[in-house]
Amino acid sequence: MHRPTLLRRFSPAPDSRLAASRRHGRPPWADAIHLLWSVWVFIVPMFSPHGYDLRWALLTALSYPVFVALFAGTLLAPEARVRWYAAGMVALCLALLPWYPSGLSYFVFGCVMLGAAGWRSVWAYLGALLLLNALLLLVARGIGYPWSALAWMPVTTLVIGLIVQVERQVEEKDAALRLSHDEVRRLAALAERERIGRDLHDLLGHTLSMVALKSDLAGRLLARDPEAARHEIAEVSRVARDALSQVRGAVSGIRAAGLAGELASARLLLETSGVAFDYRIDEGFARRPLPAGVESALALTLREAATNVQRHAGARRAEAALDVEGEEAVLRIADDGHGGAIVPGNGLSGMRERIEALRGSLRIESERGRGTRLQARVPLGGARDPNREGRR
Repeated sequence: MHRPTLLRRFSPAPDSRLAASRRHGRPPWADAIHLLWSVWVFIVPMFSPHGYDLRWALLTALSYPVFVALFAGTLLAPEARVRWYAAGMVALCLALLPWYPSGLSYFVFGCVMLGAAGWRSVWAYLGALLLLNALLLLVARGIGYPWSALAWMPVTTLVIGLIVQVERQVEEKDAALRLSHDEVRRLAALAERERIGRDLHDLLGHTLSMVALKSDLAGRLLARDPEAARHEIAEVSRVARDALSQVRGAVSGIRAAGLAGELASARLLLETSGVAFDYRIDEGFARRPLPAGVESALALTLREAATNVQRHAGARRAEAALDVEGEEAVLRIADDGHGGAIVPGNGLSGMRERIEALRGSLRIESERGRGTRLQARVPLGGARDPNREGRR
């Protein structure tokens, strides 16, 4: 009974900082690692008159666990409650200030973590920082702290707080951009499914109705007019073959992928993941359009290669080039990722089979630390018509 309640208490709220990090794909320790800056709690006594005395040790033993709990609260609590945990850090500093100069680190953390409280504007947050620093200076000077020990506090809290706030706003905009890209892809896939459904309905609805009608007619004629029944059955066979040919053509059109669309999709996929992507298309493509089979094979190869770069390469840049060299279409893709040994999978195997089915060749070079280079060559006259082969 107690353990589930305890786990729920330490689980991140849906709108907490830690939950947002998980949604963005960052590891759980990405935010908690900032706690290492609290090392200044243990460094400050080196510059104070009393040094590492018994009072410092006792106050550290009592206050530091409280500070860590407050820091965890800023990461786990809902956005609306973060300011209370941050205010707790500031209050902890002010309460200990007469006896504990190391508590100034708690104040810095409180000011920085206050930025995660969902402010309406950066200016409102900066105003809150100025007020807190004015309060600190007033209390510290009243106690007798020298200006040399306090002058760095407003600058430190304002600069770090502003940097962290801007970084968070950039993260939120990136997350919104990724969501919009996902929504565009979802709507495009939905529209394509609806188009396919309409095409197949228009293609097969009339044909199947005719097959059913002629089959019923042939069954009724079979007893009294066998010749007419055979004619109707022959018509059913002809209509079925025509429908099969049309379905094969429609499926081929559905499976075909255009290079222009795949280049745009690759750029969207990679740049959303932080990989700069450039491409170049030879002028020969404008003078000599590719056969449908060749274009589809190269487009699907480009799609698979872009997916591999996004998932596995760890690259910062990637580029693609499409050239016509003699009687061959050539696709080259390179990245500056990790490189190294490549384990063949279904994607790579399918890519190679697709190219080799058109009498082409696929070459992949990957050196550790020098990225991966892919080259696909397909003869312009090497495409075979799958519909024609299926009818043989």
